[in-house]
Amino acid sequence: MSKKGNRTSIEQTLELLDLHYESFYSVVDVAKQTLHPVPVDTRAWSQILVSVLVGIKGIKREKGPDLEDGSDVKGANTWEAIDTPRFNNVIKAGTKAETAGKIESLDVTPYLFLVLWDNAPETNNTRCRIWCVRPQYDSRFRAMSKLWYSKRDRGDIKSPNFQLHPPRGKNSNVIRNKCGNLTYPLLFCAERSSDGKYAVKEYNPEVMKIGLCQSAE
Repeated sequence: MSKKGNRTSIEQTLELLDLHYESFYSVVDVAKQTLHPVPVDTRAWSQILVSVLVGIKGIKREKGPDLEDGSDVKGANTWEAIDTPRFNNVIKAGTKAETAGKIESLDVTPYLFLVLWDNAPETNNTRCRIWCVRPQYDSRFRAMSKLWYSKRDRGDIKSPNFQLHPPRGKNSNVIRNKCGNLTYPLLFCAERSSDGKYAVKEYNPEVMKIGLCQSAE
């Protein structure tokens, strides 16, 4: 576990989760009173969270991948959601990148982090889970992506938005797509406890070295 100053990455991650919760719920009441969505940037919070946890920084607000090593982060938040949160644009298509719309796009993506903010089913406590995919080595994830690309090339799929449907409010690691339902490697899970602070439920750093998706069919 890496040290940052006198604190571990886990300690900093938990502090960030507490800050995110406070930021989000401090405006929920006024958002409801004024009939507006809660103003929260799930994309940015998810990217910052991953950087704090794994130590890979961003790209200084420039266009391109989310992290400096070429990795991507996708986030979804169910809290006070008015639609059905999903992981959007998970693989590249419809962009100006050379590899967009091709399976080769996965060859330059060391990691894909999927961050879900939801509630635990038993307690209804807020929680955050992060799954980690290694697109360069994960044969099942690549096969699902290749099938999607081929369907899009044939015109069976019109949208450039490759979506994954997370296990919202479920104790499951199965993330779904019409081209394949897979069990994804869980990197991290934390839940807010009765004392008003987040606590780690699972932390599996080894998935960044050996983690692979498994078939959920």
